[in-house]
Amino acid sequence: MGDIGYFAIWLGGALSLYAMFSSFVGGRRGRPALVKSARNGVYSVAAVTTIAVLSLEVGLLSDDFSLNAVAATSGRSLPLFYKVTSLWGGQAGSLLFWVWLLSLYSAVALYTNRDRNRELIPYVITTLAATASFFFILLMFFDNPFQRIFPVPADGRGLNPILQDPGMAIHPPNLYLGYVGWSVPFAFAMGALVTGRLDDEWIRSTRRWSLIAWCFLGIGNLLGAWWAYRELGWGGYWGWDPVENAALLPWITGTAFLHSVMIQEKKGMLKVWNLVLIIMTFSLTIFGTFVVRSGIISSVHAFAQSALGYYFAVFLVLIIATSLALLFWRLDRLQSPNHLESMLSRESAFLFNNLILVGAAFSIWWGTVFPLLSEAVTGTRITIGPPFFNRVNVPIGLAIILMTGIGPLVAWRKASTKHLKKHFFLPLAVGFLTGIVLFALGMRSFFALLSFSLIAFVLLSIVGEFYRGTRARQRSAEESAPVALVNLTRRNTRRYGGYIVHLGMMAIFMGITGSSAFQTQVESTMRPGELAQVKDYWIEFQGVRSHSDANMQATAADLRLRVRGKEIGVLRPEKRIYRNPEQPTTETAIRSTLGEDLYVILAAINDNGSATLRFYVNPLVSWIWIGGLIFVLGTLVAMWPSPQTRRARMPAVGRVSEPDARARAGS
Repeated sequence: MGDIGYFAIWLGGALSLYAMFSSFVGGRRGRPALVKSARNGVYSVAAVTTIAVLSLEVGLLSDDFSLNAVAATSGRSLPLFYKVTSLWGGQAGSLLFWVWLLSLYSAVALYTNRDRNRELIPYVITTLAATASFFFILLMFFDNPFQRIFPVPADGRGLNPILQDPGMAIHPPNLYLGYVGWSVPFAFAMGALVTGRLDDEWIRSTRRWSLIAWCFLGIGNLLGAWWAYRELGWGGYWGWDPVENAALLPWITGTAFLHSVMIQEKKGMLKVWNLVLIIMTFSLTIFGTFVVRSGIISSVHAFAQSALGYYFAVFLVLIIATSLALLFWRLDRLQSPNHLESMLSRESAFLFNNLILVGAAFSIWWGTVFPLLSEAVTGTRITIGPPFFNRVNVPIGLAIILMTGIGPLVAWRKASTKHLKKHFFLPLAVGFLTGIVLFALGMRSFFALLSFSLIAFVLLSIVGEFYRGTRARQRSAEESAPVALVNLTRRNTRRYGGYIVHLGMMAIFMGITGSSAFQTQVESTMRPGELAQVKDYWIEFQGVRSHSDANMQATAADLRLRVRGKEIGVLRPEKRIYRNPEQPTTETAIRSTLGEDLYVILAAINDNGSATLRFYVNPLVSWIWIGGLIFVLGTLVAMWPSPQTRRARMPAVGRVSEPDARARAGS
C-alpha cells in the first residue's frame, strides 16, 4: 500500500498542476472544454488523494514501519484509536491530511457550482489547484509520508503522549476543516477580481462556505482549549501560546468578514474592505500553518524546527502580493455610490465592530511575532507572555461585548431618538442593575463587574429581539408563542441564527470572566488520611494506586470529596509514564458543575508516602463549553435555508415567461 500511496501523491500533484494551468488558459481564451477538463482534474485529485490517505491509514494500522510517517508517529503498543488519529500526529501525515481536505472542499464547491458562476469558476479552480499544488510539492519533494526507511526499524517512535487524548484526536481535524475551508471563499474572491464581477454574487455564493469554515475554526479553538484544560495540567485553558494565537487570528478576521458582508449585501458598501478581510483571513490560515510547521516559535503545539517553514513563508508572500495586486488593479470598479447616512445606524455599529475585531487580531499577531522581530533587529529574543495579551485584549473584549448588544438594537440607515429610547432603555437598565447587585454581593473586580453588566445588557437585547418578533408573529398569524418563535426563526434563519450565536458567545465570555477573575488555588502535601480544605470542599487523601497497560504505567491519587459534610464523589488525578516514547504526563481530575470546577493535579508522589497536590476552583468554566454548543447550534440555524431561499432555488416548473404568455394569448 505504501507504493500505491507514493504514486497517488505524485499523480495528485500532476493533476493539480494540470487543473491550475488548463483552467486559467480556458478562462482567458474562452474555451469551456479546457475548464471542464480542469474541473474533472479537481475531481480526480480528490479521488487519488483519498487513496493516498487510505494507504497511509493501512500502513499505520498494519505497523508498516518502513514508511516515514508510520515510523515517526506510531508504535506497536499504541492503542488502535490513536493509530488511526496519528495520521495528523506528525508533519508529513498532517500535510497529506491538509491537502486531502482541500481536495474534498474543492470537489464539492465545484460540483455545487456546476451550473452557476461560469465566468468565475475557471479562476476559482486556478486558485484552489494552485494551493493544492503547493502542498503536493512539499509532499513530493520535502516530506513524503511514504518515503521508505532502510533498514526498517523494529518499532516506531510512537505518538507524542500529550496527543494521546480524545480532545487531541478531534481538535486538529476541526481546526484543519476551518483552515482549509477559507480556501473556497478566497478562491471566489480571486475569481471576482480577475473577471471584474465585483457585485455581491461571489459573497452570496460563498456565504455558507464561510460559515462552515468559521464554525469549524471556532470548534477547533474551543476543543483545543478543552484539551489544554484537561491535559496540560496548569489550571487554565488558554495560555496565549503562539500556535493558539495563530489559530484564533483567522477566526477573528473571519468574524469581521461575516458581519461586514451584510453591509455590502444590504447597501452595496465596503466592497474593498470585504476583499481585504477575506485576503487577510486566508493569509492568516497559511500563517498559522507556517507557525506550526516552521518551529521557529517555541510552542507545545509546534512540530520540530523544519525547513518547510521557509517555503510556507514564500508561499504566504506570494498570496499576499498577488491578491493585493489584483485588488489595486480593480480599485476603480470597487467604488460604492452609497455611504453611511448616520453614525447612529446598524451599518456604523457593524463597521465599529469590524475595527475592534481587526484591532484585536493585530494586537494578537503583533504579540506573537514580536519575539522574532526583536531577535532579527537586536539579536535578542524578547518574549511576550500572557500579561501583555490580557492587558491589551481585556478592554478590546469588553468593547466587542458592548457592540454585540448595540448592533441588533440600532436600525438600518438612521436610528431616531424615539427608536433608541424604546430599544435601549430596558437592556441598559438591566445591565446597570446587574453591576449594582454584584457589587452589593461583594464583587470588587472592575473588569468583572463591567463584563457581567455588559453580558446582561447583551442577553436582554437579544431576548428582546426574539420577544418582539414572536409577539408580532402571534398577532399576524394567530399562533401560540412556541409555534410563533419556531416559525419566526425558520423564516429568517440568518438573522435569528446570528442571535443564537451571540448568546453562545455571551456564555463563553461569562465563563472566561468568572474563571479568570475569581480562580482559587491551593497547594498541599498530604499523607494518607489527611484532609485539605479548598473553599467549601473538604478533600481526604486516601493513598495512591498504580495500574498499567502495554502503552503506559500510571499512578493515581485517590481523593474523597465532601461539601458541608456530604460526600459528593471521588477524584483520581494521575501521573503517567508512557513507554514509547518514554515520557511522563500529568492527568488532571475535574469535578464540573454549572457554578464551578474543582480541578486537581497530582504534582508529586513523595518517598514517605505523601503526595503533593494542587487544587484549583475555577468558577463558571462549564459555560465556555456550553457556549460552544450554543455557538454551533446558532451557526447551523444561520446556514439552514429559509423557506424564501428554498423557493428561490426551486426550478420554475410550469412557469411561462411573459413573452410566451402574450404569444399564446394572441394565438
